[in-house]
Amino acid sequence: MLPWKRVLRPLAALLLTAAVAVVPAATTAQAAETAAAPSSGSPLLERSRELGGGWNDYNCKPSAAHPHPVVLVHGTFANSVDNWLGLAPYLKDRGYCVFSLDYGQLPGVPFFHALGPIDKSAEQLSAYVDKVLAATGAAEADLVGHSQGGMMPRYYLKFLGGAGKVNALVGIAPNNHGTTLSGLTNLLPYFPGAEDLLSAATPALAQQVVGSDFMTKLNAGGDTVPGVRYTVIATKYDEVVTPWRTQFLTGPDVKNVLIQDLCAVDISEHALIGITDRIAFHEVANALDPAHARPTTCASVFS
Repeated sequence: MLPWKRVLRPLAALLLTAAVAVVPAATTAQAAETAAAPSSGSPLLERSRELGGGWNDYNCKPSAAHPHPVVLVHGTFANSVDNWLGLAPYLKDRGYCVFSLDYGQLPGVPFFHALGPIDKSAEQLSAYVDKVLAATGAAEADLVGHSQGGMMPRYYLKFLGGAGKVNALVGIAPNNHGTTLSGLTNLLPYFPGAEDLLSAATPALAQQVVGSDFMTKLNAGGDTVPGVRYTVIATKYDEVVTPWRTQFLTGPDVKNVLIQDLCAVDISEHALIGITDRIAFHEVANALDPAHARPTTCASVFS
C-alpha cells in the first residue's frame, strides 16, 4: 500500500463523520425540498467560476467540430467551481461550450454539495441540461462527472428521460455500483444508529454504500440505456470508490479505462484524477470526440 493511502483512508472517514456532525437530522425534509430546486450557485461561486476560466457562458454556441455542450457534474463534498478548475478551462481551450452546476445542497452547508438525495439531485441535473440545451440550441449534451457526478447522471438517463437529451456520459472515478470506502462501511453495523443517522443527515452518502436500496434500483436491469455512449476512467489507487473495478460498466457502447494502462507511473487517487490529472483529461477529450481521438500516454500531461 502506498504510504499516502494510509493517510487518506482515515481522512475519508473523518469527512464522513464531519458531514453527519454538521448537518442536523432534523433538516432532512428541508434538504429534500432544497435539493429538488435547480440552482446555478451563489454569486460568490458564479464570480469564482468567471475567474476560474470563463465557463458557463450562456452565449456560447457549439461549433460544428464540437456540437454538444459539455455539462460538468461535480462529486460529493465538491461544488461547480472547485471540482473543475482544471478540466473546465482544458475543455474550453479546446473549443467546447462548457457548463457546470451545483446540486445536492443541504441547508446551512455552503460550498460542500452533493449530499442531498441522489434522485432529487438527478432532477436538478435534468432541469440544468434543459437550460443548457435551450441556451445553446443544441439537441443533445455531453455529461462529464467526477465520483458521484459520474454516477448520478445514470439515474437521470434511466428514470428521468435523459437518454434522449444526452449523447455521451464520461465518468471519472464514478461510484457506479456502491463503495465499501476502503472497508470503512463494513463498520457501520457496529455503531447502533449510525446508518439511520447517515441516511437522515446526508442521504447521498448512505445511498452510495454498496448494497443500498438506491444502488440496487439504479443497476437493476443493466448498467446502461440505449442511445448513450459511456466512458469510465478509473485509477487503481482509488481509496474512496472501492474496490476500484466496481466503477466499470457493462453494456453496449461502453469503454472502461484504467488510467495506469495508459501511463503506469500515474499515481493519481480518487480526488486528483478528477481535479488535476491531465492524462485523465486527455482521455476525457478522446471520449468526447472519439472520431479524432489521439493515443493517451504519459506525455499527454504536456498536451
